[in-house]
Amino acid sequence: MLCNGLRLNKVSGFHLDLYSIPHMIRAGFNSVLLISALLIVLSGCVNVGAMMADVLSNSVLNQRDPKTVQDGLPAYLLLLDGMILEDPDEIETLLAGASLYSAYSGAFVDDPARSRLMSQTALDYARRALCLEFDELCAALTQPLDKFREVLSEYDDTNDLKIIYGYASVWAGWIQSSSSDWQAIADLPKVEAMMRRVLMLDEGYEQGNAHLYMGVLLTLRPASLGGQPELGKEHFRQAMKLSGGHNLMTKVLYARHYARLVFDQELHDRLLKEVLASSVEYPDLTLMNVLAQKQAEALLASSNDYF
Repeated sequence: MLCNGLRLNKVSGFHLDLYSIPHMIRAGFNSVLLISALLIVLSGCVNVGAMMADVLSNSVLNQRDPKTVQDGLPAYLLLLDGMILEDPDEIETLLAGASLYSAYSGAFVDDPARSRLMSQTALDYARRALCLEFDELCAALTQPLDKFREVLSEYDDTNDLKIIYGYASVWAGWIQSSSSDWQAIADLPKVEAMMRRVLMLDEGYEQGNAHLYMGVLLTLRPASLGGQPELGKEHFRQAMKLSGGHNLMTKVLYARHYARLVFDQELHDRLLKEVLASSVEYPDLTLMNVLAQKQAEALLASSNDYF
């Protein structure tokens, strides 16, 4: 009965460099012994990986000390590797592995070579999940953008969101880790297409994080070079609305990517001061908000030098 009531919570969010935001970590804990004990007690569950991701997620999401999460998650990464080796066609476990590898790499790994290695593992897992579930979309990944969009448009069920959004977010992380590879960067429009599909199917999915991705993608370049900063601004504002203002990282991204791009210091400083004045405590966002305040403090300190 217990197992039937559990569901997978995946990692989602953005990377520190490309998106200036770590993924929201929805799986993991800081004790190998506790994980082992849970496996023994709950060994009757059909999908142990999905079960553990759900059981352990609240502890991480509501953790106020990022170092505790950083130190503890590698044990769970190894555990997921083993589960995937044992059952390589289990989609939920593949997605959990992809998301957690991508999250850990984006949030806590500074070494570029190690980040690329972990991001590649994440993409491999995500691609296997995508190809197991959506073979036509899988084949279109290497097709020209127009063909990719055509195939993607055929997926119009909200049940498709988990894999489409999951793959797109992991793909973005892989592109970030391979930022010196122009072929990798050329795939960003496909990531954008997938996020637009998510917004079309359910813009409130994952508290509107697809709007956050779109906000960043549209403000990577100034308008003179093909960027769309004003449209990106609207995506940031909609993301704030859909999260009820509780996701403080939204304002950090808004300040970093839009306000700095258009040289609006007043908006930049106001957003960051609001982040620093806010409480970090909120269900499933506490860890994210702690990291947001750290970034807000650094951005605000460099404001006068930048502007």
